[in-house]
Amino acid sequence: MYYGRKVPGFPAHPHRGFETITILRKGVVDHADSMGNSARYAAGDVQWLTAGRGINHSEMFPLLNREAPNPLELFQIWLNLPARSKMVTPNFKMLWAENIPLHQIQDKIGCVEIRCIVGSPGEEFPQSPPTPPNDSWASAPNSDLAIWTIKLSPHAKWTLPPASGSGTRRQLFYFMGEGMLMGGHQVDALTSVEVSCDEPMELINGSEVSELLMLQGRPIGELVIQDGPFVMNSTYEISQAYEDYRQTQFGGWGWPSKDPVHDRDRSRFESR
Repeated sequence: MYYGRKVPGFPAHPHRGFETITILRKGVVDHADSMGNSARYAAGDVQWLTAGRGINHSEMFPLLNREAPNPLELFQIWLNLPARSKMVTPNFKMLWAENIPLHQIQDKIGCVEIRCIVGSPGEEFPQSPPTPPNDSWASAPNSDLAIWTIKLSPHAKWTLPPASGSGTRRQLFYFMGEGMLMGGHQVDALTSVEVSCDEPMELINGSEVSELLMLQGRPIGELVIQDGPFVMNSTYEISQAYEDYRQTQFGGWGWPSKDPVHDRDRSRFESR
């Protein structure tokens, strides 16, 4: 999936009408965009980019280690914006690893770690996740949006709490492990499962460490039309997005190349 002639990554490309939430698990990402913002973030950090009315950005994966491999692992979630917010001013926000709650639950059998990028598992977990951007669907009081990563040691157990209201949907992406019980059903790894949010569901892990990504939220309830890098509410709006990009380049590109990489010796940062 990589592009870039010398450094892997995704050189400058446009988006409109939605948000990207990039959860970095391994490696380093160098960000640059058409508003002049830049950042370098590393394992554990999360970038939340609101494309709004249109932005160009690049996501490059600098090869900082000259003597060994430079592994990279991430999730990038595309979060739709409601019609009222599709043309808001673009913005990006860094959620640094040290500010993202990591809840650890230890019992006699094993340990469970819940990392909450958005949404809290309950009042017994006092630390709240960082605040989402104001224009995000995640900031709407009725969105019930949550994004968690869940890690279970061998044979660990944890009960996934119910959602706060009706109409919420929840999906579990079981991306690492050797099998576990979800609500009494055996589930193999590398499986996506949509589960009920109406009542608690017990997770019982098998003999190997398991990791899951949980996505949860109430549907916006609007027509979704997606084409390439744009997510809008009608085919006319998609056509207009392409035309606007041809005319304006969504602010142009002020960087010396389409695939900028920041200084090798620079640590994690954001600059606006």
